Amino acid sequence: MSQDNLIIFDTTMRDGEQSPGASMTKNEKIRIGKALEKMKVDVIEAGFAAASPGDFESIQAVAENVKFSTICSLARAVDRDIEHAAEALKKAERARIHTFIATSPIHMKYKLRMQPDEVIERAVYAIKKSRSFVEDVEFSCEDAGRSEIDFLCRIIEAAINAGARTINIPDTVGYAIPSEFGATIKTLIERIPNADKAIFSVHCHNDLGLAVANSLAAVVNGARQVECTINGLGERAGNASLEEIVMATRTRHDLFNISTNIDATQIVPTSRLVSSITGFPVQPNKAIVGANAFAHESGIHQDGVLKHRETYEIMKAEDVGWGANKMIMGKHSGRAAFRSRLEELGVKFATDEALNNAFARFKELADKKHEIFDEDLQALVSESNAKTACERFKLVSLSAHSQTGEIPTSEIVLNMDGKEHTAKSEGSGPVDAAFKAIEQIVQSKVSLQLYNVNAITEGTDSQGEVTVRLEKGGRIVNGSGADTDIVIASAKAYICALNMLLDGKERQHPQTEGV
Repeated sequence: MSQDNLIIFDTTMRDGEQSPGASMTKNEKIRIGKALEKMKVDVIEAGFAAASPGDFESIQAVAENVKFSTICSLARAVDRDIEHAAEALKKAERARIHTFIATSPIHMKYKLRMQPDEVIERAVYAIKKSRSFVEDVEFSCEDAGRSEIDFLCRIIEAAINAGARTINIPDTVGYAIPSEFGATIKTLIERIPNADKAIFSVHCHNDLGLAVANSLAAVVNGARQVECTINGLGERAGNASLEEIVMATRTRHDLFNISTNIDATQIVPTSRLVSSITGFPVQPNKAIVGANAFAHESGIHQDGVLKHRETYEIMKAEDVGWGANKMIMGKHSGRAAFRSRLEELGVKFATDEALNNAFARFKELADKKHEIFDEDLQALVSESNAKTACERFKLVSLSAHSQTGEIPTSEIVLNMDGKEHTAKSEGSGPVDAAFKAIEQIVQSKVSLQLYNVNAITEGTDSQGEVTVRLEKGGRIVNGSGADTDIVIASAKAYICALNMLLDGKERQHPQTEGV
């Protein structure tokens, strides 16, 4: 790989999934994987194969469906993890095992309870074992941001000698400052004798809001792979944002003098897809992909942009996907056109029945909404997948009444375990009343942690996409629902979350530790 090329390593489906409530189904991971492939992402970390059977199956599915990007699985430096990763990646056209071990004094002493020499020995063993399955092995020094530089030099030199061809330096807890982190990368590359035999990578967390800044400082100092996520999704405060990394290096090519393989026109569609699947909305003022990223309120700014765009815009909105894929379907569109457009969006139906069910919902939406956008189709598919997984409770009907001077009420008919139940409740608003009516029937005693409404497209007839986050007994899930009626969308989201939370199945979190 040329040193003037920056490798983009996306970990939305692994580290991004560690956000509370952001777990993705196998089919959802396939959709995201296809979108990342269309964006020409170099490496896709599809999960942590040893974490759970579900994660193992998801990695297998992504490996089978994505052919042009390298598919990666995370693995701790233990036999079981490496073997699971290798098995999950068997059908990948290009496979990478990403193994790691902690290298900071605090982690080695209190978590690993190992001496430095033992940590090096374990790392070398893990890399050699990984190389027995795949040629492409990445090694990460967990908590490198708080590790001693001399020890990092020792373990990285040994890792490269053992066969690791990518060395990742993570700022696991988001502790680093750009000048400091950049200097660390520069020092490692200069001091390690065999540094020229590996690509240096960085994986920065955003606890201090510096993940992108730290990553770019590392690139300036020789890193040639950045690990990042769509929308900056990730554990705690998130990770470095893929869209910001790509567009910063592209916009300021005069400083970075590097290129990426990314098709930037796919950034906004992929951002919206990930937001829809995870239920994590993008804040309006988010760089690149936020709704206000290219909006101009100030009269001075508006005047300047009208006269010459570059006066106040350093990027073209269309270059990152804004304005693309506008209205393409309507009430007169046929089944073949519907199938074709969704396939272009990376959605394939396993059976004709699944296609027919989705098409029926599309027709229902087309009767309510004159213009159907790609975002509407993505929301329709997400809701369809949710219904497939969530069948214990089903919304039959909902009526809501809200009038000035009167207490809002909602009446709901819910199918629970095959029997219909009706409840009516008052609330501070129709949504609150609907939730209370559902609880009269279900009596779940869950805790509502988040209620969020997001307009999928523009216009007063836009579908509202609602995200509901529920917690019970330490388990956290997100449910989503979409409808042109926001009260119905809210009820759908609440019911979907209840189904996932109360299905009786133990869901292991995708990962309890990592880089």
